[in-house]
Amino acid sequence: MRVYRGRRATRDADLKATAAVLAAAAGTGVPALRVWAPGRQLAFGRRDATEPGYERAKRAARERGFPPVERSVGGRAVAYAGTTLAFAHAVPLADPRSGLDDRYTAAVDTLVDALAGVGADVAAGEPPDSFCPGAHSVRAVGGGKVAGVAQRVRRGAALVAGCVVVAERAALRDVLVPVYGALGVPLDPDSVDSVADAGGPRKPERVRDAIERAFVAGRTVERADVREVPLDASEGSAAGVDGDSGAGGDSSDGGDETASDG
Repeated sequence: MRVYRGRRATRDADLKATAAVLAAAAGTGVPALRVWAPGRQLAFGRRDATEPGYERAKRAARERGFPPVERSVGGRAVAYAGTTLAFAHAVPLADPRSGLDDRYTAAVDTLVDALAGVGADVAAGEPPDSFCPGAHSVRAVGGGKVAGVAQRVRRGAALVAGCVVVAERAALRDVLVPVYGALGVPLDPDSVDSVADAGGPRKPERVRDAIERAFVAGRTVERADVREVPLDASEGSAAGVDGDSGAGGDSSDGGDETASDG
């Protein structure tokens, strides 16, 4: 498995880098993984942009220090506080028409194992009225969502991706409540939780390392810097793959999203 570290200088370049990682997995048959912090932003999904309150929602995000950006895929708004992690697992496929549910289940189980391994009391499940709702999520036991998974399938590979809230629950609640209110989408503030509040570490590096170990699962690792990925490899072949890997609705190509459940 190729494990990529780092982040490109701009969001556009970072999206293209994830697309290139996916294209390489499809071309070589070697799975790949990125776990990184995309930077402070409020990523709106395609459905958000059609809501009457969209401009008010973007204004609410800016006022709280979260620059609004738009994903090219579906799902609902996801906030990244600078330490919020994204992950992207590129899985080579022989048949893109099969295995969708198995990949979802495997990703959720892997996240639960990774986070539980560093002390977080978490389980598979989605609390009611959560941010970027979707069926494939990880929640604190007795609490809110800490991670979500979504999926996009292309010829030769699937991108199973998502976001993980590390320790920034209060900051995310502060921005998501007014944003979702402006969009007219139900959100229970208590549905926003974090790995740290579930008993895990507060440092994103520790959570990143745990997620990497869980996805690698004993395979030989080839490490690489995502800043060195040739971006032209993503042109055309992986168009439309949204490498911000936020939280979002479940999807395939025939579905909503590349990012997480939210």
